[in-house]
Amino acid sequence: MPVDLQTPDELRYQYFPFRNGITYFRVSAPNDAHIALTGEPNETRPMIEVFIGGWGNTKSVIRFNQTKPDVVEVPTPNILSPHEQRGFYISVSPDGMVEVGREGGPAFLSWRNPEPFHINYFGVCTGWGASGNWYIDDRPEVGGNAPYTSAPSYGGGGGSYGGGAPCWIPASNGELPPGAVEGGMDGEPTFVARARHEGDLIPAKFVPSHRVAYVPYAGGEHPHSEYEVLAGCNPRWVPTQGNNIPPQAVPAGQTSDGETLFVGRVNHDGALTIGKVQPSHGVCYCPYGGQEMAFQSYEILTY
Repeated sequence: MPVDLQTPDELRYQYFPFRNGITYFRVSAPNDAHIALTGEPNETRPMIEVFIGGWGNTKSVIRFNQTKPDVVEVPTPNILSPHEQRGFYISVSPDGMVEVGREGGPAFLSWRNPEPFHINYFGVCTGWGASGNWYIDDRPEVGGNAPYTSAPSYGGGGGSYGGGAPCWIPASNGELPPGAVEGGMDGEPTFVARARHEGDLIPAKFVPSHRVAYVPYAGGEHPHSEYEVLAGCNPRWVPTQGNNIPPQAVPAGQTSDGETLFVGRVNHDGALTIGKVQPSHGVCYCPYGGQEMAFQSYEILTY
């Protein structure tokens, strides 16, 4: 049953059953949305904690047994907002893999617990100067424990992705699902897609007449007949450059070592071409003419 609740600024967890290995929630808070994963409805060991938007809303971490150093830490500037509820999921697989992601996107935090334990409860709280408004949906009918690629429609208040929550729809051999997001033009409209390549999940351009999605990788343009297409939203394209990633950029992929990738596009040689933004490289890579081309100035997909 979905739950609406408020958490005060006191770092005291309120607990709920953790079912099917996954939970979905929305939260509005200026910083420090904390989630605990436990076997009992209290702070007992073993215990996994996820801190979203900690340290003044600058980074997120996973902590085990309330002990430092944190097992995972990633920069997530402005991932939370005190003005709108933003959606997230947490999934835990039987082999101990913990994944945390934003609604409709890949995981931005992941860690495999070397000593998996059975998680029966999750707790939520806020602190360090922050109170929070939460909408929690355990969605027992979903089942499984993989993070969703089709973002559920949440009840309650909260921001949406400019006209609907985005979802990544599996397709193949030239299929183009309804509501596909158009993002480029090269003699014909091209669409925002992604595909797996060499262990990475990479933003791509889908070209309908070619019946494939092209990913940029290692200097080349690589076609894929199996891919996912972004649909169900009306996102915005924001000019930027280098590794300046706006806080509302849509996570769209991930490297094999855990770096989040975003969707970018550039005007090149008379074409508006969709590609991947890799923050650590400070560029947008676009597949074009059989090559992977790098651009420091580009537009990035935001919601």
